[in-house]
Amino acid sequence: MRFLLNLSFRYKVPLLGSLLIVGTAMIISGTLLLRSYGELKSDLLRNATTQGRTMTATLFSAILHDQVWRAYEIVKAPAGDESPDRPGQAESLVVLDRQGRVYVSTNPESMPMLADFRQLSPEFASLAGIIARPGRETRVLELDGSDHFYVATPIVEEHARLGTLIQIYSKKVLQSRFRKSAGQAALIAFLVIVLLLPIGWYWGQRTAVPLVRLTERMEELGRRLPDNLAPELYDYQDELGRLYRAYNRTVQQLREKAQIEGQMIHSERLAAIGRLTAGIAHEVNNPLVGMLTALNTLRHHDELSPRTLKTMTLLERGLLQIKDTVGALLVEAKVKSRDFLPQDAEDVRTLIEPQARERGVSLRWDSQLKAPLSLPSSSVRQVLINLLLNAVQASGPGGEASVAITPVDAALSITVVNSGRILTETQTAHLFEPFAGTDERDRGLGLWVCYQIAQQLGGDIAVESAMRDGAGRTSFKVTLPLGAPQ
Repeated sequence: MRFLLNLSFRYKVPLLGSLLIVGTAMIISGTLLLRSYGELKSDLLRNATTQGRTMTATLFSAILHDQVWRAYEIVKAPAGDESPDRPGQAESLVVLDRQGRVYVSTNPESMPMLADFRQLSPEFASLAGIIARPGRETRVLELDGSDHFYVATPIVEEHARLGTLIQIYSKKVLQSRFRKSAGQAALIAFLVIVLLLPIGWYWGQRTAVPLVRLTERMEELGRRLPDNLAPELYDYQDELGRLYRAYNRTVQQLREKAQIEGQMIHSERLAAIGRLTAGIAHEVNNPLVGMLTALNTLRHHDELSPRTLKTMTLLERGLLQIKDTVGALLVEAKVKSRDFLPQDAEDVRTLIEPQARERGVSLRWDSQLKAPLSLPSSSVRQVLINLLLNAVQASGPGGEASVAITPVDAALSITVVNSGRILTETQTAHLFEPFAGTDERDRGLGLWVCYQIAQQLGGDIAVESAMRDGAGRTSFKVTLPLGAPQ
């Protein structure tokens, strides 16, 4: 029993429904069979009673005039040439006189003439004791443990009783008709079961499956929020449908709560980063100003070689880049910068190529810049440096990195591609968040700074990571509209 109770509703409900259908069909069939048997027996005894009364009316005259042969013909006539086990036919008939002796019978071998009926068998002795009682009515007698039932009709006219007619019926006489009724009942029960079982199983499954699926969703809810709601599982207005709608409302509320909590965490993280960068900017700007002053002093007071001047110019641009980048981290900062020049791109190339060679990364450079662009040079340089450093690091030894810088339709397009492992959907979704790198070793602000710069300049940055030509390729594309505020 416990095994059945522990079964899943997916099987329990249809199984219990099927058992109920089968049990109901069996009970109804059994009830109909009992009723049919009772009706067969009643019809048989009613016909026997009528036949007995008809025969006793003619037997009275034969017994009164002691016409034994006539009496024999009367009791023998109902049998005719038919089989004695024919439904409705008595097995034997016997006429007793007033002393309880056999007057005539249809079976003289076992019930000879003038034999004491009581002496023929113990069953007949019990029967003789009952029919000897006074009375004019026909009696239907069924003794305990007997295979026969008896119909005893007194042979009387007015107040004179000459004897008793006993019709002996075997209970087997009902079997043939009962078997036919039982066969019909079994067929009906079978058809009912065959018809109702699939219907019951279908509706059981229709009721149980939504419960099972809801249970699975609730178990999943304990581990994580499901990706989608479940209105399609049971879209009806009953209690189960209300339960599904309550579940969907709960999931939706949990999603909204998780979203709000995520936004709060993100805001707190950005606020902390803002405070950190503000402190860093203050600490970095002071020595930068000193270094820029020192470079300017050297340029105006010493005679320098062309190579030294070129190097100092590069250093000055780099320091200015650092100063502008640090200033750009401050939300309230308004950094002034010149236009982006082709030389700025070459300066970035000069800075990145040594690191690429050191890591064994092949760097391909394609710059289509021919003239200055109305974009803040410090911001664009920072985007290029961050993306290229990220590409070189992600490629690894023997990898490839490429950059394409192209003016397109009043905008600047920068595409940086690196080989290596592809990014997952989860990594891509959080790639531009602070400290959300793809590796524990490279979690920093580089990509976040690129995203912030692109947003500040009214542009866009997108990433795509997939397998190409049998190898992983990750591509960053930045689009910056010309004429962005500087």
